Amino acid sequence: MSSWAKSLIKLSTYEVETLQKRLADIADQRQRVEMKLAALQAEGEAEQAAAAQDPQNGWRVVSYLDALRVRMDLVRQDLYLIQVEEQGARDALAKAFEAQKKYEHVAEQAEILALKQLDRLESAQMDEVGLRKAAGGR
Repeated sequence: MSSWAKSLIKLSTYEVETLQKRLADIADQRQRVEMKLAALQAEGEAEQAAAAQDPQNGWRVVSYLDALRVRMDLVRQDLYLIQVEEQGARDALAKAFEAQKKYEHVAEQAEILALKQLDRLESAQMDEVGLRKAAGGR
C-alpha cells in the first residue's frame, strides 16, 4: 500500500475515533440530563404526597410545583439541545465512516492495479525470454 493511502486511512481512522468519543460524551451528557429530569419528577411527586398528608403545606405546594415546572422545562430544553447535538454527531460519524471506507477502497483498488501491472510486466518478460530461446534455438 502506498504511503499516501496509508496516511489517508490513518487520518480517517483518527477522525472516526474522535467522533466516536464525542458521540459517547454526548450520550453520557444526555443520560445525566435524563436522570436530572427523572429526579425532578420524583421530587415533585414526593412533595405532592407530602402535601396530601399535611393540609398546612397544601398552599405552599402550588408555588413549589410552579417553580418545579419551570426547572423541568429548562432541563427539557437542555435535553432537546443535547439530542440535536447527538444527531449531528451521529451524522458526522456516518460521513466519516463513509469517507474511511472510500479511502480503503481506493487503496485496495490501487494495490490491485499495481499487482496487475506487475503480472503484465512479468508476463512480458517471460514472453521475451521465450522468444529469445526460440530465436536462439534455430
